[in-house]
Amino acid sequence: MARGHQKIQSQAKASEKQAKIKKQQGHSANDQKKAAQKALVFVCAVCKSQMPDPKTYKQHFENKHPKNDMPEELKEV
Repeated sequence: MARGHQKIQSQAKASEKQAKIKKQQGHSANDQKKAAQKALVFVCAVCKSQMPDPKTYKQHFENKHPKNDMPEELKEV
């Protein structure tokens, strides 16, 4: 059993090893979901569906809601 300075060194070495393993595994599913949610910034006014950019939003609106009037923010896109 390690004592004193040797114990501190072995704990530091173990924590570095764990950090390397965690980094190799990549991000957790929860982190990926949060990042994906941040990217979805446009929300459809009709169905509340989320899109990442105005071009996709406009395509969605033209395809899914052709009878509804186009929102003002999409007319210039």
